[in-house]
Amino acid sequence: MEMDIGPRFRALREKAGLSQRELAKRAGVTNGFISQIESNAVSPSVASLSKLLSKIPSSMAEFFAVDEPMPEQFFTRKDEQPEIGRGKISYRQVGHYHEDRHIGMLRETLAPGADTGDEMLVHEGQECGVIVEGELELTVDNEVTVLRVGDSYYFDSTRAHRFRNTTKSDCVIVSANSPASF
Repeated sequence: MEMDIGPRFRALREKAGLSQRELAKRAGVTNGFISQIESNAVSPSVASLSKLLSKIPSSMAEFFAVDEPMPEQFFTRKDEQPEIGRGKISYRQVGHYHEDRHIGMLRETLAPGADTGDEMLVHEGQECGVIVEGELELTVDNEVTVLRVGDSYYFDSTRAHRFRNTTKSDCVIVSANSPASF
């Protein structure tokens, strides 16, 4: 199940009573960029989407919340985990059906060449993960390290960070963040 980001983003912006131009001004981007997102002509990076949502204001958790009521359950089959990523980074959400999630947990797959972007990510909370396949180049502040299968990370998300796959094969990570942002 892939989320249609454009119409969802437009609805959230309109609900907040903001024009494309006003949101663009607040976020320091062009209103054309916002128009392209809303028409699904471009897919924003996680950093860009987070920055835009913070100006509405809204959180990633609110944005990716599933609107339809879900039956009470405690598991999800691999092929039923919602895809909330795009492009070279796949984010499969764990526990999407739980209405009051306190833990954001993902099964991430970074394709060869995947990168969270030149703009370092910075947001509230903490995050951690374990590399289960491949290699990950992780940058936190100015420190760059390569993590391999079995290696893990844990840091405060207020520190500037970036994830990259510089290899020719997929990197798979099981990650968690708090507060739940997806």
